[in-house]
Amino acid sequence: MGRLSELFRPETVGVVGATDRDGAVGRAILENLRAGFSGEVVPINPTREEVLGLECYPDVTSAPSIDLAVVVVPPPAVLETVREIGEAGTEHVVVITAGFSETGSEGAERERELREIAVEYDLNVVGPNSLGVMSTGVGMNATFGPENAREGSISFMSQSGAFITAVLDWANEQGIGFRDVVSLGNKTVLDETDFVRTWGDDPKTDVIIGYLEGIDDGDEFIAAAREVTDETPIVLVKSGRTDAGAQAASSHTGAIAGSERAYEAGLEQAGVIRADSVQQLFDYARALSGLPEPDADGVAVVTNAGGPGVLTTDAVGDSTLGMAEFTDRTIDALAEAMPEEANVYNPIDAIGDADVERFGEAIEIALADPNVGSAVVVSAPTAVLEYDQLAETVIEKRQAHDKPVVTCLMGGDRARAAEESLREFGVPNYFDPSRAIAGLDALARYRDVRERTIDDPAAFDVNRERARTILERATRRDDNRLGVESMDLLEAYGIPTPDGDIVDDPSRARDVAESIDGDVVLKIVSPDISHKSDIGGVRVGVADEDVYDAYEDVVARARNYQPDATILGVQIQEMLDLEAATETIVGMNRDPQFGPLLLFGLGGIFVEILEDTSVRVAPIGEGEARDMVDEIRAAPLLRGARGRDPADVEAVVETIQRLSQLVTDFPAILELDVNPLVAGPEGVQAIDLRLTVDTDTL
Repeated sequence: MGRLSELFRPETVGVVGATDRDGAVGRAILENLRAGFSGEVVPINPTREEVLGLECYPDVTSAPSIDLAVVVVPPPAVLETVREIGEAGTEHVVVITAGFSETGSEGAERERELREIAVEYDLNVVGPNSLGVMSTGVGMNATFGPENAREGSISFMSQSGAFITAVLDWANEQGIGFRDVVSLGNKTVLDETDFVRTWGDDPKTDVIIGYLEGIDDGDEFIAAAREVTDETPIVLVKSGRTDAGAQAASSHTGAIAGSERAYEAGLEQAGVIRADSVQQLFDYARALSGLPEPDADGVAVVTNAGGPGVLTTDAVGDSTLGMAEFTDRTIDALAEAMPEEANVYNPIDAIGDADVERFGEAIEIALADPNVGSAVVVSAPTAVLEYDQLAETVIEKRQAHDKPVVTCLMGGDRARAAEESLREFGVPNYFDPSRAIAGLDALARYRDVRERTIDDPAAFDVNRERARTILERATRRDDNRLGVESMDLLEAYGIPTPDGDIVDDPSRARDVAESIDGDVVLKIVSPDISHKSDIGGVRVGVADEDVYDAYEDVVARARNYQPDATILGVQIQEMLDLEAATETIVGMNRDPQFGPLLLFGLGGIFVEILEDTSVRVAPIGEGEARDMVDEIRAAPLLRGARGRDPADVEAVVETIQRLSQLVTDFPAILELDVNPLVAGPEGVQAIDLRLTVDTDTL
C-alpha cells in the first residue's frame, strides 16, 4: 500500500485534546482506542498530567513519536495544533473538530489555512468535521461513535459521520464486518479518490463502499476508479440526486453539487456500481465480497413455494439478468429426481413437502447446467425442512460448482440461525427475493465492468490555432456568447458545415445565395435570440430572387421580438435535404466536478421536450462515442428504420469524438450546442452552433 497505509495501521495513536471529562469527545475517542487497539495510545492535553490512567503530555513535541494524530481541540486551536504535528514529523492527522467551511466564511478561511499547513508539511489530513477512522485489522477505533465495527473485508467511507454510526449499529446486528472505515468530513486534503486508491492496493479489502454527497475532482476519481475496479468492486450511494437534496448537501458539508447526469455518467464510466439506498448498498456489498462472478446471465430459481418463486422470477425480469433456459438433459434429470407434481422448468418448484435431500438434488442439477450462471434458493419454512441443514447443503453445492448462489430463507429465528453458517462461507441470505436477485445482478454488472475495454481518445489532426482565434472573438466584445458566426470553429476541428456566409445587408445576402446551388436558408444571427424559429427568425427554401425580401423580413421580426437584441447579421446557408436525414444534437456543458459533459441525442426544435439523449464525461474514445449513439431511443432511425436509408453512423461517432477533443483542448468553452447536427446517408452537417466562453481563461 501507499503512504496512507500507516493511517489505518499505526503503531502509536496520539489524541490531542484527550480528557477524562464525562461526555467529552476527547474522552470517547480515548476510551474507544483503549477498548481494542493493539498499539500504543498517547493522550495529549496541556491541562492534564494523566487521563484514564495513561500518562498525558502537554503537547505533541513533548510526546513520544506518533504515527497518527487525532485532533479534538476547539476550532481556533486547530491550525496551530496541526502545525505542531507537522513539525513533530507525524504524517497522518484526523481532525475531528467542526467549525470550518460548513459554518460560513470565517470557517472557510480557517479551512483554507488548514490546507496550506497540510501542503507545507506534506500531511495526510482526514476532515475536519470528521467522526474519525477505524481499522479492524489493528483493533483501532479512533472515532467518537458508540459502536465498533466487526472484522470483515469491506472498506467503507462516508461524508456523513452520523451515517457511519447508524450503519455500524445496523451492520453489527446483521453480522456485516469491515476492514477500514473513514469519516471523510469536509475533505480538505484527503478525499474519496485517495481512499479508493489506498483500498485498491489493499489485498484484504474485497469491496469498497461509500456514501458521498459530492466528488471533488471527477476526472481524477474516474481515472482512479477505472484502475481499481479491475480488481476491486466499488459501490456508492450518492445523495443530492434531486435539486432539494443537492441544496441540502451543500449546506451540510460545504460540498458543491454537480449535476445528477454528470454523476450518473461519471460513475458509470468509472466502473462504479451505484446503489439507490443503504439497504441496496449492503445487499450489493455482501454479494460482491463473498461470491465469484457468474460466467453466464442465466439464473436458476429453486424453491418449495410457488408464490415466492413467481416473485423471484419477476425480480429476474426487472434486472439485467434472465431466467436460465435448462438443457433437455437438465429437465430430464429434474423430472427423474422430483415428484410428479413438481415443476421441473425454471423456476424449479420442489413443492411444499420438499426436504433437504430433495432441495439438494434440485440445486445440484441446476448448477450443473451450462446455461446457469447463478442460482437463488428460495424457501418458506415447513415442518419437514431444517434451515440449518439446508444452509449446509447450499454451501456444499456452491463450493462444488464455483458459481454464485444466494438464498432467500424466509422467516425469523429459524432463518437467523442458518444465516450465520451461510455468512461464514460468503453466501448472503435475503428475506426479500428481489434483494437476492439484486445481489446477483451486482455480481454480473461488476463482471461486465471488469471485461469492458476502454478506448483511448483519438487525436485528430485539427487547426487548434484557428480555433483559438475564433474563440478569442468573445474577448473583443461585451458578450461571451458565440453563435453561427463562429461556425468556422467546427470546421477547424473537422466537423462539416453547409456552404454559406453571414452578411449584414440584403444585397450581399442575394450575392451569397446566387453562389449556392438551389434554394437557401436564412437565419437571424443574434447572441440574444436562442430559439430563432419561434420568432420567425428562420426562412427555409428561399429562392435567389426572394432572398432580398426574406433578409429584411427576418431582421424586422427579430427587431419586433426584442428591440434591444444585438443583431450581427443574417446567415445564408445551403439548404439540405432533411427528408432523408435525421436531426440530432451534440453538445457539452462543463460540470463543476466532472468537467466537460458531452451530450448526444435526437435534435431539432423539440430537443428539450423529447429529452432523448445520452451523456458521457469527456474525453472519450470511439467505443464510448458509439455507445452514446446506441443508447438513445431514436437510434433505429439512424440505422434505417421503416425503410429509411441508414445514416452515416460512423460520421456521427467521429463527430462526437471531434467535439470531445475540442472541449478538452479548450477548457474556456463552458457550454456548446450543435443543433441540429444533420445525419444523412452521405455524412453529417452541423447546421447551427451556440457556445458560451469563459473569456478570462482563454
